[in-house]
Amino acid sequence: MLIKEVIQYLESIAPPQYQESYDNAGLIVGNANWEITGALVCLDSTEDIVEEAIDKGCNLIIAHHPIVFKGLKRFNGKNYIERTVIKAIKADVAIYAIHTNLDNMYDNGVNAMIAKRLGLKKTRLLAPKSLLKKLYAFIPVKSIDKVRNSLFEAGAGHAIAKNVSYTGIGAGTKNVTGEAVAKLEVSFTVDLQYKITSLLENTLSKSIISYDIVAIENSLATVGSGMIGKLPTAMTNLQFLSFLKEKMNTTCIKHTAFLDKEIKKVAVCGGSGGFLLPYAIRQGADIFITADYKYHEFFDADGQIIIADIGHYESEQFTNELLYGLLKQKFRNFATQITEHNTNPVQYFF
Repeated sequence: MLIKEVIQYLESIAPPQYQESYDNAGLIVGNANWEITGALVCLDSTEDIVEEAIDKGCNLIIAHHPIVFKGLKRFNGKNYIERTVIKAIKADVAIYAIHTNLDNMYDNGVNAMIAKRLGLKKTRLLAPKSLLKKLYAFIPVKSIDKVRNSLFEAGAGHAIAKNVSYTGIGAGTKNVTGEAVAKLEVSFTVDLQYKITSLLENTLSKSIISYDIVAIENSLATVGSGMIGKLPTAMTNLQFLSFLKEKMNTTCIKHTAFLDKEIKKVAVCGGSGGFLLPYAIRQGADIFITADYKYHEFFDADGQIIIADIGHYESEQFTNELLYGLLKQKFRNFATQITEHNTNPVQYFF
């Protein structure tokens, strides 16, 4: 079995097109056509992680955070990034990162894992993304069914419901050969655009007269940042922080002042989620759980919400379990393991 088969599965869950512009998710080191010997799941790729992969006979590391964010001009081992990449290359160990594309998924995403651990109900994305486009294709009437079915097979028409399209025939509309022409409208998610255009321009070129693709503003309810939901039972401020500390396996929570009301509606964002605070406030969250808050940013709670910073590593640590579970369920013919290393660079003194 090849590494690329694992990558294809992971990218069916979290398409790389859904990563943020600053991100570098994907295959960072190695060859997708290598035979896989085993996979090691972790949050961060480090020298110790590569060594662990070698010791365990794994030639694929699946990390949440990319080891490389910016271009590297030299590989002389002057920092941990270069040393990790060099070590992986020398040992023929591939490194794959599944980062903000996994953060942005409603199903099987980082925030879904947090919401599950907290027992949140009636969850929805805190900030859904506008990731829909619409195709307007002008096609001879006799070819409509063929083109429509091919587009459905490619994944178009499934963004809102399954196999949805619209066909309109203009009065007296014909092409240069005198055939009646219809306009076919179908929506699709942005990750499918190359597939859709390739289909139109190559396979179906004889049936297509012309087409337009436009971005639409509708938000996609399955892709976006953060998550919000409700607790089954309201808790006092102190009860909830104790509950949060236990469920997220953390020894330290930085938070703003308690409010004079119980906590029922909870907003979460794994990692650095401070940019989502206005969304949490507008949607009536009682508390917003995330990480990497700076001193002055805590003032932004402004008596409207509690901000709870549980730590970056702590907020994403259960992503390892998420990825491990998905891979174990899908693949039985190679070993998947979770790292034994805690890669959190932040230490606490009590």
